[in-house]
Amino acid sequence: MREGQSTVVYRADYQAPAYWIDTVELCFDLDPAKTRVLNRMTVRRNPDVQPQPLRLDGDELVLSRVLVDGQGTSFKMEGSRLVLENLPAGNEPFKLEIFTTCAPAKNSKLMGLYVSNDSFFTQCEAEGFRRITYFLDRPDVMASYTVLLRADRRKYPVLLSNGNLVEQGDLGDGRHFAKWVDPFRKPCYLFALVAGQLVCREQRIRSRTGKDHLLQVFVRPGDLDKTEHAMNSLMASVAWDEARFGLPLDLERFMIVATSDFNMGAMENKGLNIFNTKYVLASQATATDVDFGNIESVVGHEYFHNWTGNRVTCRDWFQLSLKEGLTVFRDQEFSQDLAGEASARAVKRIEDVRVLRTAQFPEDAGPMAHPVRPDQYLEINNFYTVTVYEKGAEVVRMMQTLVGREGFRRGMELYFQRHDGQAVTCDDFAQAIADANPQSRFAGLLPQFKRWYSQAGTPRVTARASWDAASGTYGLALSQSCPPTPGQGAKEPFVIPIAWGLLDAGGREVASGMHVLTQESETLTVPGLQGEPVPSILRGFTAPVVLDFDYTDAQLLTLLEHDTDPFNRWEAAQRLAVNRALACIGDPAGGPLRLDAPYIEAMRSILRHPTLDAAFKELVLTLPAEAYIGEQLEVVDPQRVHAVRESMREQLATALLDDWAWAWDAHRESGAYSPDPVSSGRRALAGLALTHLCIAARQAGDTVWPGKAYQRFKDASNMTDRFNALAALVVGGQDLARPALERFHAMFRDEALVLDKWFALQAGAPDRGGNILPAVRQLMHHPDFNIRNPNRARSLIFSYCSANPGAFHRPDAAGYVFWSERVMELDGLNPQVAARLARALDRWRKLAEPMRGAAREAIARVAAKPDLSNDVREVVTRALAD
Repeated sequence: MREGQSTVVYRADYQAPAYWIDTVELCFDLDPAKTRVLNRMTVRRNPDVQPQPLRLDGDELVLSRVLVDGQGTSFKMEGSRLVLENLPAGNEPFKLEIFTTCAPAKNSKLMGLYVSNDSFFTQCEAEGFRRITYFLDRPDVMASYTVLLRADRRKYPVLLSNGNLVEQGDLGDGRHFAKWVDPFRKPCYLFALVAGQLVCREQRIRSRTGKDHLLQVFVRPGDLDKTEHAMNSLMASVAWDEARFGLPLDLERFMIVATSDFNMGAMENKGLNIFNTKYVLASQATATDVDFGNIESVVGHEYFHNWTGNRVTCRDWFQLSLKEGLTVFRDQEFSQDLAGEASARAVKRIEDVRVLRTAQFPEDAGPMAHPVRPDQYLEINNFYTVTVYEKGAEVVRMMQTLVGREGFRRGMELYFQRHDGQAVTCDDFAQAIADANPQSRFAGLLPQFKRWYSQAGTPRVTARASWDAASGTYGLALSQSCPPTPGQGAKEPFVIPIAWGLLDAGGREVASGMHVLTQESETLTVPGLQGEPVPSILRGFTAPVVLDFDYTDAQLLTLLEHDTDPFNRWEAAQRLAVNRALACIGDPAGGPLRLDAPYIEAMRSILRHPTLDAAFKELVLTLPAEAYIGEQLEVVDPQRVHAVRESMREQLATALLDDWAWAWDAHRESGAYSPDPVSSGRRALAGLALTHLCIAARQAGDTVWPGKAYQRFKDASNMTDRFNALAALVVGGQDLARPALERFHAMFRDEALVLDKWFALQAGAPDRGGNILPAVRQLMHHPDFNIRNPNRARSLIFSYCSANPGAFHRPDAAGYVFWSERVMELDGLNPQVAARLARALDRWRKLAEPMRGAAREAIARVAAKPDLSNDVREVVTRALAD
């Protein structure tokens, strides 16, 4: 699949492997400094491929022995590949034995087999298995695995691998063994191994089919009390997948293991999911409501991969969205179904869309833009992106929209009937959905619909209204376009489902429907109306597009007050805020922003609304992010955007002072803690209110509300309330922020995930007078900071470079200097993490001078580093490309 470390791989060049590997027997003698790996494989030639040598991938391995059918054989090395030429002729299987060693304790890349906190873990997706043994490291080579683990019993009492435990016992000399057999064929990226000092929460369940299963969550000693929510989320996931899609748990046991050193959120290795502790550990004292929600979502996501990714996997890595986009969609549906009532479902949908629009839309418009199914890559790790995941999920969601919920389930059933145990493509999945619903509009539009997989960029839908008072006919002229992206010029029309509604002057809905836009331009016509309506377009965000409609303030205020679609109600508030911010930013005189009375009254009406959910209110009253506002501009001065947004927040804080005080008093919780949607929403609104009250207090020189926030910080019975109070003091720029931060650190100095919040809050705080970068540099020398730990690096460095544009984009370029230093430092330790940090300057071309030139210099400085990894080289090279 790749001929060398710097070779670009193209989807069009896919060829089936020249050999198949049917069975794998792995024997590990685990030692941090020198782990010995004996790999016995049953291999056979692929009769459909021209005879050729067997080329096995490897990386940082020490090779000791190669045997073919028990006999020594000649071999050679091509770069890091092991090449075997003198292999048995014909198509009969032969035995291949390879003995290697590796050094897990030195593996700072956290790919392959590595050591974290004196325990062994693996991460093999996408190409980590080659760091364990020589192998055909590609997803379409699926084999049955038997794994024997041997280790010191005292140091490593727990020995885990994929599948079912079939044997365990003593070896003498203080060592023991465990033998695991996975009954399902899988690609090597799903292999997993864990060994260490771990404790376990167990739960036995019985499926709908009457089978018994053992669920286990393994963590370090001392963390067991933080695993109840993860276990409950796992049980809910098992039940939901069986009820919603008829997909049962297929192993005797299902295991989750948490580690604090992990490049990703979690990994769906068959039956042995390895998780970042961030998405497992939670208690009301240490985790926020957001953490509880994320754990539920990620546990669901990884479990759902058991079928969508494991039982049916990807033919090649270009098909990554086959499993990731589909499974993100499934975990979104899971969270919405668990939320229950319509309002809580709507909140989840808005949160998902907000991620898409603040992260994926900019990616679509930047140098790393790529289709949901990419056409090429230099380093596959760079394509674990919001485009593949979140936009991929929206593509699947559109399929469900077009065939209906039951039709989509039929399509899933057909997909597994056809492809269970296979490595397939995105086309195979789309075809199954269409074939299961032959009478649907989707089936007829399938060839065109698949452009969502092949064309990059965010489509723009322009709507223009016409009103004929004489006939009572309202028209919406709809057109679509998509800007050029790297390597793709002109785009063909997409299939774009657009849910719509019309409201009369009093806010009553008079018409609604679904229009599927397939041409460059079409007109939707609604006759028989009594008066000119207000259009509600793209309800529920039925397609991942930018909607261009010249709404008036009056129309937006009508939608905000009356629309039956919660998404467009929230969207109306976003547009009202963005319009005001852009008008101020674009003012040639550079004058200050003054929020008008109608907007302020609309926000007051939402805040005081007697029936709206608190969670929805919090979403509406949260201003659009600085990065999102910046994306609406041709040329961006992040300092100006920051100043304008801060001004808007300060004015809302002052103008609604009494209303915020009411919201705080009415929504702060005093009873038993529960992370359910209603309780979480109340705490979120109370936290937003307290932040605005502290902001207003700074404007007025008042000490009452900061004092109340500090008291709340000290007395809170849960992390959500405590952290909301701390954030209110920090964001509000209060003098009490410093003692509160010191007290917080003293309270939670032994809680790594809580300290991540502490670092992130300081790095992401509003920049008043250029003080954030010096604080970040100082925090890098803090005894609790460790750049080798991905969570800690992300909490401080990423929170500053990627999530605090007003502080990062400094006119003196000091932020860019810091960024380049950290990218190069991380690249020598962990290229995956470094490459993600490198993406912080993706959109440098949009910056105003002098920032644009300074950013380019910083990127060029990184690009000039001679020993740069492929991960980072691909990012910076594409960023600099004309």
